[in-house]
Amino acid sequence: MLRVYLEPATLRMLLLGFSAGLPLVLVLGTLSFWLREAGIDRSTIGFLSWIGLMYGFKWVWSPLVDRLPLPLLTRWFGRRRSWLLLAQSIVIFGLLGMAQNDPQQALQPMVWCALLVAFGSATQDIALDAFRIESADVDRQAALAASYQTGYRMAMIWAGAGVLWIAARAEVANVANYQHGAWQTAYLVMAASMSLGVLTVLLSAEPAPREFKPAKNAADWLRSALVEPMADFLRRYRWQAVLILALISVYRISDVVMGIMANPFYVDMGYSKDEVAAVTKVFGLIMTLLGAFLGGALSMRWGVMRVLMLGAVLSAASNLLFSWLATRGHDVTALIWVISADNLSSGIASAAFIAYMSSLTNVNYSATQYALFSSLMLLAPKFLAGYSGRYVDAFGYVNFFNATALLGLPVLLLVWLATRMKAPD
Repeated sequence: MLRVYLEPATLRMLLLGFSAGLPLVLVLGTLSFWLREAGIDRSTIGFLSWIGLMYGFKWVWSPLVDRLPLPLLTRWFGRRRSWLLLAQSIVIFGLLGMAQNDPQQALQPMVWCALLVAFGSATQDIALDAFRIESADVDRQAALAASYQTGYRMAMIWAGAGVLWIAARAEVANVANYQHGAWQTAYLVMAASMSLGVLTVLLSAEPAPREFKPAKNAADWLRSALVEPMADFLRRYRWQAVLILALISVYRISDVVMGIMANPFYVDMGYSKDEVAAVTKVFGLIMTLLGAFLGGALSMRWGVMRVLMLGAVLSAASNLLFSWLATRGHDVTALIWVISADNLSSGIASAAFIAYMSSLTNVNYSATQYALFSSLMLLAPKFLAGYSGRYVDAFGYVNFFNATALLGLPVLLLVWLATRMKAPD
């Protein structure tokens, strides 16, 4: 049973999972710490979180990645590997551009490079999902997914704690707090780290190509690729689809809106790079994984909907702990306790939410429907999060964290209504 984790396909997914997790943190998490240290105001940092909307719209071009061959590259490497290599090249190019630009001198070039990284990363996610599904039979998909998630989480530690650790080591002693050279070194290392994914793709075999029913015209192709999966969902759930989509759209809103200001908050409270790296990135990630494991176990015993409600309550309530932390100043012990509670809650909520969204899909359209759901869950929270910096500037951190907790109240109502739904015919 355990020997499956030593098979080549499983080991490949470990490295490709690392390649997928690396750019996400660098443009949505670590970047906000860098910008705040460079003196960028919180309102601007909040608006720049809209870079994450790129992941929310990846379903728009997913049919192209799924079916469109690339000139020359597809002939040399195959459809899946060619798209993976193109996406990884875009990420590397964008990271190199971010490293070369100092946001304190000119912010716009940095923004364009970050958008490029996000686009390449979202495209890599699309191609990688298809590569994973086609790389092994159904019996091995769980092992591939587990290996992928392990690599993904390792990348989050490296792109979160690793970047801060490298930047702290690269700083010149007795110089002002902000040093662009330190961040430049850190992001150059991150760009080089993407070579693990590139090398893995080059050494991998192309999965057996899937045969698609040829479309008569462009309209027929769009209908089968985009319209039919959504139409199937609406046919099965009818009017209940409105409630389901509303719940998906706002379930993680408390976490997402609060999370954008987390790194600027740590900087303003005087926490060092090493403290943030150790507590929020490494220890926090461990607590998230523990919460996910607990959420999965509880879902099997109590049912997904009960744990979905528990996760919604805990996610909103844990934001109130940040309000308390904002009154403590530089208190590492308090930070550890707050991060423990918040990340444990987030892990429980995530496990239940993923299980819930998976249960809504039709096996015939599972990839497309899940991509639509996972994209939809980011749109409203990411849009609202763009104004988080302006809210903090106007009302302060304590009021901001209290407000994000209140955002979770409508979620409780939607979960309660969803529990009363009848199963589809």
